[in-house]
Amino acid sequence: MGNIHTVGPNEALIVSGGCCGSTKRVTIVGGWAWAWWLVTDVQRLSLEVMTLNPQCDSVETAQGVPLTVTGVAQCKIMKADELLCTASEQFLGKSVKEIKITILQTLEGHLRAILGTLTVEEVYRDRDQFAALVREVAAPDVGRMGIEILSFTIKDVYDEVEYLSSLGKAQTAMVKRDADAGVAEANRDAGIREAECQKQAMDVKYSTDTKIEDNARMFKLQKANFDQEINTAKAESQLAYELQAAKIRQKIRNEEIQIDVVERKKQIEVEAQEVMRKELELNATVRLPAEAESYRLQMIAEGKRTQTIQAALADSDRTKKIGESEAAAIGSIGKAEAERMRQKAAVYKQYGDAAIMSLVLEALPKIAAEVAAPLAKTEEIVLVGGSDGATAEISRLVSQIPPAVNALTGVDLSKVLSKIPGATTSMQTAAVK
Repeated sequence: MGNIHTVGPNEALIVSGGCCGSTKRVTIVGGWAWAWWLVTDVQRLSLEVMTLNPQCDSVETAQGVPLTVTGVAQCKIMKADELLCTASEQFLGKSVKEIKITILQTLEGHLRAILGTLTVEEVYRDRDQFAALVREVAAPDVGRMGIEILSFTIKDVYDEVEYLSSLGKAQTAMVKRDADAGVAEANRDAGIREAECQKQAMDVKYSTDTKIEDNARMFKLQKANFDQEINTAKAESQLAYELQAAKIRQKIRNEEIQIDVVERKKQIEVEAQEVMRKELELNATVRLPAEAESYRLQMIAEGKRTQTIQAALADSDRTKKIGESEAAAIGSIGKAEAERMRQKAAVYKQYGDAAIMSLVLEALPKIAAEVAAPLAKTEEIVLVGGSDGATAEISRLVSQIPPAVNALTGVDLSKVLSKIPGATTSMQTAAVK
């Protein structure tokens, strides 16, 4: 025969035992389980939050001052399988009250231990740090029982020796003193602040006045700039008007010039037609008759030139014929003279040196006469240098005779005379005479 057990999320159901002597244990939270009648053991464990009020009466602090401290702690059994198993081993079968007593004794023990290490001022002034320290120290111990400390706060701290009241009085006195000092400092700061505000007000006033002056100056400068721009615009407008007027006048002038150009072109065309007319008239009245006369004169000149050339050719031919006749006569004479000279040479060669000497001696008077012919026109000859000079001059003249004879006849007179005894002296005598 069996039985079904259900459990909510705020409670843990521990089912142990079973058929066939099984020692298996099952923990269920917010579910159901099957249990055998008279064989399976079913127990419940509350998972709700437990509120504890740990209190330590007359616990001496580090300064030996007895303090009474009360606190408030919120604890619960943890739902993790391992921790829930640990909590079921330690608290299964106990009531919630018994569980609270166990946890409360643990918290109070740690609270007493921590109070012994702190001063009254540390406990009183920083309760949160004191509570955090208690929670930090106690958490590992209660955690090993499967309990979690959700929160821990100090509710009240008091003593029976009026240490805290004395501390409060001193604190009150300090607060009053600080208040009086704060009032004095506030008054001082108020005066300083008032002076600073007055200074700031004056600075603002001066700054405002400066800004006003700057703005006035900027206004004047901008007004001057605007006036300058307006004047510039007016000047530019005036210049643009004048420039436009000048451009219009220039266009009008260009049109006038174009009209003049057209008129001049027409005049030039008229004058060109007139020139052509006059040229045609000139051709008809002057040029063509002149060309006809020129052609007539050219033909006449051409006839005269041809006549002159023919006459010159006739004269040239006549001169050429005469020259050829004279050349033939001269050639015949030369040949006769050459024959005569050849015959003389043959005779001279036959007669030898005696004949040549005879001829030379016959020729010397003629040579001497030809040499002395220029002197015949001279009335008086003056020889400078005495008789020796005259003899030398005569000897020089005589010495020049053999080369002259050699040049004229081809006979070396010196060689011939050297072969004839006394010929040289006779020749010099003949030359002197």
